[in-house]
Amino acid sequence: MNNRQKSITSNFIWRFLERIGAQGVTFIVSVVLARILDPAVYGTVAIVTVFTAIMQVFVDSGMGNALIQKNDADEVDFSSVFYFNLMMSALLYIAMFFVAPYIALFYEMPELTKLIRVMSLVLIIAGVKNVQQAYVSKQMLFKKFFFSTLGGTIGAAIVGIWMAGKGYGVWALVVQGLFNSLVDTIILWITVKWRPKRLFSIQRLKNLFGFGWKLLASALLNTGYREVRQLIIGKIYTSDDLAFYNRGNQFPHLIVTNINTSMDSVLFPSMAKEQDDRELVRDMTRRAIKISSFLMMPLMMGLAVCAEPIVRIVLTEKWLSCVFFLRIFCFTYAFFPIHTANLNAIKAMGRSDLFLKLEIVKKLFELGLLLATMFISVEAMALSLLPATFLGQAINAWPNRKILNYGYGEQLKDLLPQMMLSCVMGGMVYGISFLHLSDWVTLLLQIPVGIAIYVSASMIFHVDSFEFLVSAAKGYFGKTNIGNVKHSVDKRIMKGDTDHETTENR
Repeated sequence: MNNRQKSITSNFIWRFLERIGAQGVTFIVSVVLARILDPAVYGTVAIVTVFTAIMQVFVDSGMGNALIQKNDADEVDFSSVFYFNLMMSALLYIAMFFVAPYIALFYEMPELTKLIRVMSLVLIIAGVKNVQQAYVSKQMLFKKFFFSTLGGTIGAAIVGIWMAGKGYGVWALVVQGLFNSLVDTIILWITVKWRPKRLFSIQRLKNLFGFGWKLLASALLNTGYREVRQLIIGKIYTSDDLAFYNRGNQFPHLIVTNINTSMDSVLFPSMAKEQDDRELVRDMTRRAIKISSFLMMPLMMGLAVCAEPIVRIVLTEKWLSCVFFLRIFCFTYAFFPIHTANLNAIKAMGRSDLFLKLEIVKKLFELGLLLATMFISVEAMALSLLPATFLGQAINAWPNRKILNYGYGEQLKDLLPQMMLSCVMGGMVYGISFLHLSDWVTLLLQIPVGIAIYVSASMIFHVDSFEFLVSAAKGYFGKTNIGNVKHSVDKRIMKGDTDHETTENR
């Protein structure tokens, strides 16, 4: 591999390990806490998280992405954004502090006032950390994330479990989240050498904001829509309903975060560096869609068909109501690779205006579905995510038909092998449940059978993504390449192998 290609692979591996480690620890802790705490506790925290999540979008203001996208960003740019973010985070915290009683009054839950005021401290922490994160992404130093994230996650796990065991209830979740963010930020500041200088330029901020405000507006639309769904569930229905909805999202989101975030974090800065080479950006987009979907689709399918025994074993019977939501989220997340790769390409090419237009179109449609289902049931609201997902991926892919000469039809063709193999694997694995064995035995059969079917079929049909992953792994660790792969890893790390026709694109 050349240095650039090896850097991309190395950073993806570090980012993936960081996500796996952090989410793995978080998952174990959440299982332990779910066994200790009642679903209503999670519903209460979810209500507060709605507001802090929306406010946290403002802390970035799109400036982090603007710093990454700008090829010649210097110390003046980074320092100016740092001081701006600090000011924004302080103002947002003050606003949340004073609005907290009114939110508590709206939900008729007086305890929310203190919870909001404490949980909103995460805004201050985010303001301190945001530019450091942008610096790490731009410089492709994802190894730094590994140590900071894992340190914060492990420390927070210990604190959260101890507090829950001592009977602190909802405060165990609140302190766990704050402790995680704080330790994460401290370690990142220790390991990353960048420090703000005594430099500040209004003009630089204006230039960055010209690109960033459109991403800010897009993020607000996306986050606002996602969190409004939870606000509606929490207001119209019960805290338990909200807890089951969120818990159904947790398992598939755990997998998506590991794969999608790893790809997303490395892909955007890599594309931004190559934004003048449209052909290369197209090939990177294509490769990202293929690899992400090859990993994500079988995992989502497997989780969907194994959902019931997993929930009974991991969370106990009291959480079985989340199985329906878990399966819905699995099917929506399975197609995230198309969303992520296309939107990263649009951002990298500097088209934040187009990014915002796409988000507005999607949200108008999604809002219509939400309004049509909100008074029917929580299940109906969840089902509305399915048509929204399929329309959304088509909308996100549409501009790249012209920008990159890589349209939605061609992208679906690249997804087809993974979709077909995942469906076959899912059907065969689900058949095991009809043997009516115990949950443990069922899972011990389903998991290895599913892996064996998917991997074997990938080898038999010479699926391009499988061969790429194997050859990339061997190339990265200094071993010989697969004999039947015509292109070297050096080219294939960055390219979509449009010249190497396989069963996948026939």
